[in-house]
Amino acid sequence: MARVTVWNEFLHERREDAAKAVYPDGMHAVIAGFLREDGHEVGTATLEMPEHGLTAGVLARTDVLIWWGHMAHDRVDDGVVARVKARVLEGMGLIVLHSAHASKIFASLMGTDTGNLRWYEDHTYERVWVIDKSHRIARGLDDCFVIPADETYGERFGIPEPDHLVFITWYPGGEVFRSGCCFLRGAGRIFYFQPGHETYPVYHQSEVQTVIRNAVEWARPVSGTVTYLAGQTEPEEKR
Repeated sequence: MARVTVWNEFLHERREDAAKAVYPDGMHAVIAGFLREDGHEVGTATLEMPEHGLTAGVLARTDVLIWWGHMAHDRVDDGVVARVKARVLEGMGLIVLHSAHASKIFASLMGTDTGNLRWYEDHTYERVWVIDKSHRIARGLDDCFVIPADETYGERFGIPEPDHLVFITWYPGGEVFRSGCCFLRGAGRIFYFQPGHETYPVYHQSEVQTVIRNAVEWARPVSGTVTYLAGQTEPEEKR
């Protein structure tokens, strides 16, 4: 089992009735709940906790960090971002959800400024197509599944080419979107997953929970922290 930390701004759910009705205890509580059912050791952290709840000690004990953010990307301390990035490069997995495409940590790891994309909210459904059923993250899913209501995202998505693409989503408005993207950075595995607008019960849906469960297993370190040789050294044959 993995040691997981679920990070969430936890602002929408306290300030907006529509979000509070769907996630009265926060999106992080729902995600943490179904991961605990699998036997994972799960903690939660939120924006307004000291150091955003992501102290050096918490991150040292985290195998996979799940990140949801939207309205307060700019309030995340740069020092905490650097701390998280260092852990990812060491081998901690990172799962980035929905509007966290614009988070500081995702932008820093992708080498982009914003991860721009097309978007609008029209209360419509989306069809998520599994384009690689052999991938660990797609285990247990059919060829596609429907999310009854979510925010629409569309290409062009300003990210580097993914190391592996697992899902593509189609919307009734005609947009398509690379909705399940895998990246390798240092020794860490990163998975971006698009569904999850705060006013829709997306994280209560079984298929979405299956994706996140699988992503935790895929992203967790294989053998703990990995340290690379770096800087000036001696020829290997002289060691």
